[in-house]
Formats: sequence, C-alpha cells, structure tokens
Amino acid sequence: EQQPPSQKRCAAGRSGKSPKRGGIEVLTGGIAAVVAALCALTRRLLWDHPASAGGVIQFKPLWNRGAAFGLPVGRRAVAALSGLCLTWVWLCRGRNPVGAGLLLGGGASNLWERLCHGRVFDYVHFPKAPGPLRHYVFNLADFAILAGVLALLRKKH
Repeated sequence: EQQPPSQKRCAAGRSGKSPKRGGIEVLTGGIAAVVAALCALTRRLLWDHPASAGGVIQFKPLWNRGAAFGLPVGRRAVAALSGLCLTWVWLCRGRNPVGAGLLLGGGASNLWERLCHGRVFDYVHFPKAPGPLRHYVFNLADFAILAGVLALLRKKH
C-alpha cells in the first residue's frame, strides 16, 4: 500500500528513517512532564519557604507580570504566542526530542503559571553577571527553555 508523498515525509522525518512509533512522543512528553513537575515543585518550595543567599547566585523572589525579561506585553498576547510556539516545538520534536521536551516543559510551566496567576514567579538572580543580565531574575523553567532552544539549534552530525 502506497502512502502519499506528504505522509511519507512526515513519517520519515528529516533523517529519512522511520522512528519507532510513539518513541519520540513518549520521550519528548516524558521529559516535558518531568521538567514541568520540577518547575512547579521548585516554585512551590521557594514560595512557601523563601530562601536567601549571597554571592554569584542569589535567590530573589519576584513576580513577573510581563513577558520574557519583563517586557510589557499583555497576558492574552503572551498566552497566545506561547501556545503557538509550544505547538510549533511539538511539531518539530523529531529534530531533537530531548531539546523539545525541555523547551515544552519549561514553556508549559511558565504558561500555566501565567494563566493561573497572571504572572510568573522568578527567583534566580545573577548580580555579578556581565552587562544587563545582572538586572534580570529567572526561574527553572527559563533555564529549561534556554537549554531546549540551544539543543534544537544544534546541528545534527
């Protein structure tokens, strides 16, 4: 039985090899679920028991009502754009399932918090970072998103 060319291309992915049915989805979804759960747990622990530490890394609880880096973007716009980006990442998961899972888990975690609370709880500050980075506060989801983006941008060998 012959498949139309468009279905062959989707099933084979970029490498031309057919992945195990469901394997990529399970890996990507599992990583995303673990990342989202760790982000939620970390936020909850730090929210209930704020920590304070000095030095290169500081724990600085902060509610971020804006988008990335506190950009003043409306809640609905951020939610819509986040939803579109997460959908796109899911569709591209075959390129790097681990990177996609990290990005999806971090993105879903921040999106969920934004939808539930209208803001995101950030808590990691690097006061001695170079340039403008010293002014920003991050959370675990942000680091997962960054790692996921870097993994997805990495060229396959």
